[in-house]
Amino acid sequence: MAVSGLPPYDDANIFARILQGEIPAKKVYEDAWAFAFHDINPQAPVHVLVIPKGKYVSFADFTASASAEEIAGFMRAVGKVAKDLGLEASGYRLLLNMGEHSGQEVPHLHVHLFGGRPLGRMLSSGS
Repeated sequence: MAVSGLPPYDDANIFARILQGEIPAKKVYEDAWAFAFHDINPQAPVHVLVIPKGKYVSFADFTASASAEEIAGFMRAVGKVAKDLGLEASGYRLLLNMGEHSGQEVPHLHVHLFGGRPLGRMLSSGS
């Protein structure tokens, strides 16, 4: 089920191609629901992307279209990756972008997991 106003899923996007094994990625974690890998342009000492294995454009698409099992499996995978990377004691940030104004670059749902240093304020005070 497509969510109104969202673009259709593009099977040729870079994350789809990573999931299909066409493009290599430095894997951190994989299970039935998710695939996690290091970002090629890290913005923190730890910068990992966690993507669902299903074809979802956004969080709205995912929560409207995925099964409860897929949603739970994906969210558990995000938590497991953070724990496995040893980020729980010092803290970490999760970021999920949607659309042009957020800076989303790949039209496949993905969570950025940042850690390894103090991350500062979440948003700049600029307008």
